Amino acid sequence: MGNTVPRFRAAYGSSPLHLAAMIGCFTLTGWVALRIAEEATAGRMLLWFVGAAVAHDLVLFPVYASADRVLRGALGRSDRTGTDGRPPDRHHPMPPRTGRAPARPSPLNHIRVPALATGLLFLVYLPGILRQGRETYLAATGQNQHPYLARWLALSVTLFLLSGGWYVVRRARWRRAGPR
Repeated sequence: MGNTVPRFRAAYGSSPLHLAAMIGCFTLTGWVALRIAEEATAGRMLLWFVGAAVAHDLVLFPVYASADRVLRGALGRSDRTGTDGRPPDRHHPMPPRTGRAPARPSPLNHIRVPALATGLLFLVYLPGILRQGRETYLAATGQNQHPYLARWLALSVTLFLLSGGWYVVRRARWRRAGPR
């Protein structure tokens, strides 16, 4: 009985917890799909979803993959090495703790994360930023769409400043730790 989990992991490829989470996700997705199927606009929603997936795969993915490659090149990182210059281990993404000093913090994710958040916020609030549907928005809320662009820009700047500040803190900790 003691070797059941390792045998399951070898056969399935991950832990039983992963399988339970996937079953839960598929159950929730199926329930949502059934609820949407009852809607009169289900065909339009399906068309929008397929269109969004195609637009992502054919337009957005190449754009942000290229931008990431440029960013990696500008920061001097290659695609095949980790932050410490060693090739990453596919099976163990976190390097084992050793007596060596920690690797120098990379600014890569401190640029990626706020850029992703800014891009997602832009996509979500694009109609408001571009002031589409002004009359409908005004009739529904009694407000205009003028602050959308300024608020999106302020939030974007804030996200980058917070991320940059966190990078400075991590870098200072790394310098204080010094070589061991």
